[in-house]
Amino acid sequence: MLIILIVFMIVGFLVSNRLKSKFKKYAQVGLQSGLSGREIAELMLRDNGIYDVKVVSVQGQLTDHYNPANKTVNLSPEVYGGRSAAAAAVAAHECGHAVQHATAYSFLRFRSAMVPIQNVSARVLNFLMIGMFLFGGMVYAMNMQTIFLVIVAAQAVITLFALVTLPVEFDASKRALAWIDQRGIVTSQEHAMAKDALHWAAMTYVVAAISAITQLLYFVMLFMGGSRD
Repeated sequence: MLIILIVFMIVGFLVSNRLKSKFKKYAQVGLQSGLSGREIAELMLRDNGIYDVKVVSVQGQLTDHYNPANKTVNLSPEVYGGRSAAAAAVAAHECGHAVQHATAYSFLRFRSAMVPIQNVSARVLNFLMIGMFLFGGMVYAMNMQTIFLVIVAAQAVITLFALVTLPVEFDASKRALAWIDQRGIVTSQEHAMAKDALHWAAMTYVVAAISAITQLLYFVMLFMGGSRD
């Protein structure tokens, strides 16, 4: 298990670094349209008939996200005020989530419904893993089959959440790229940069999903091994 975690931590770190380097590179390429991330986001929202979502700036790097609870598109300073291919890609992507929300996109609705269950599952899994690490002897004295069954169930929820996240993210990028192209926000060269930046952003979710699946299979193997014993 430790080896699995270390491998995916390394892969995740490499993908994250690649994303940051791509964003930094494309952030230096000014848009011919001259629009900022905020302007692009507001324009995309209006074009989709969305007037109850605000575009705000939040601190941090690559902290961009859409919050369906208060209907805000939250953009990091580099994206909010940036006038680059990278800023255009990220701003439009986050608005893609707002469009999903407005159109009741099924995978987004399912993912949102899973959030509280996923949070509880993550806490339960962390509690059990820390307990097994700190109090191994006491834990092993208990019914290990029951413990492993709970671990498998919790990890299954986390894995499902990670898998459902994939179509949500890919669809938001698809909507973003189609809109900035159709609206003439980017040139063909800038479109390629925006697409590449969103590709590497998506890869972070792909790595997380594969990691979750691998951990689930590992826990299932432990559970099945215990059942045979």
